[in-house]
Amino acid sequence: MNAISIIGLGAMGMALAKTLLNKGVKVTVWNRTSTKAEPLVQNGATLAKDVLTAVQASPVALVCVSNYPTAKEILDARGVTEALKGKVLLQLSTGTPQEARDSERWSSERNVDYIDGAILATPNQIGGEAGIIFVSGQEAAYQKVLPLLAHLTGNVRYLGEEVGLASTVDLATLSFLLNALLGFYHGANIYRAEGLSVADFGTSISQLMPAIDEMVRHEAEVIESGTYESVESSVKVVVDTFELHRQHAAEANINADIPTAASAIFGKAVAAGYGEQQVAALFKVLERKHE
Repeated sequence: MNAISIIGLGAMGMALAKTLLNKGVKVTVWNRTSTKAEPLVQNGATLAKDVLTAVQASPVALVCVSNYPTAKEILDARGVTEALKGKVLLQLSTGTPQEARDSERWSSERNVDYIDGAILATPNQIGGEAGIIFVSGQEAAYQKVLPLLAHLTGNVRYLGEEVGLASTVDLATLSFLLNALLGFYHGANIYRAEGLSVADFGTSISQLMPAIDEMVRHEAEVIESGTYESVESSVKVVVDTFELHRQHAAEANINADIPTAASAIFGKAVAAGYGEQQVAALFKVLERKHE
């Protein structure tokens, strides 16, 4: 397949369309605000007058909008369902595993091949080697869209036919990344409060990545095995560390929201009797829905 219709031209949709055009793919685009498509049209894309026309133009319809409900609203337009029959619907919007399963069911009931994907990359990483696209769903449908996905990144990871897998891995990875950024931002605040360069802090963290990688792998092994009694660093030590951050914030007159929230979360593990266990013992508290 060397033709695709892209529905949704936010920053990511624009990057996807531009990259595919540059790779010689025939690209049809549609967006609620059609003026956003002008740079792509100048680069060779075809602007569809409506969603139906876009879906009719290509064997693959790629949807990249803000969320699954928006995608469903768009695809429920008159005639679109019928036009999708026999085609591949490639969903690259952000959602939950259950939304992916619901979308696959919706597609199956309408004789539409369905693939769910999650992009772990920024728009400017599309077309390069740094970004990752996780994909799950029908393997036959995946094979049809793989040549197109390969244009977008050198790192396409097919996770299997259970369609919720891509969203699962994406959400879990984003949880790690975004919460790590919270810690980085507070660290940057500490650096600046003490007259140091935040850029230097970024370099320092980058140099620590091999050690951080080792720590993450160790914590994962602890959770998987349930051996929380083999202690390298205890929950209580972590709580004390966050209290030190709170003390510094008061002394330096900087915001203490992040260490305060973190201390409260780890404090639940201490209250549950896990204070002297490995840091990963916090997982035993977090996995309980109503803790």
